[in-house]
Amino acid sequence: MELKTFAIVFGTVFLAELGDKTQLATMLFASRPSVSLWTVFLGASAALLLSSAIAVAAGSVVSTIVDPKILSWIAGAGFVVIGAWTIWQAG
Repeated sequence: MELKTFAIVFGTVFLAELGDKTQLATMLFASRPSVSLWTVFLGASAALLLSSAIAVAAGSVVSTIVDPKILSWIAGAGFVVIGAWTIWQAG
């Protein structure tokens, strides 16, 4: 395992997931007194694991068709557009 790549991916995904709607939904489920916290944790973990597996598989396939550098530019532009739209909506 490449520790540097692991650390970069972990840090990026961890920061991206903080405070997003997925985390808020998980907190909502965990706040119910009748629900097992372990069940909520395992369900949320399995969902993140599966969505990450799909993203890795899709990225692997797409990178054979589109240059990874172009994908980085597209992803970056997408984040900028989403950020600008979010700021615009808040104003």
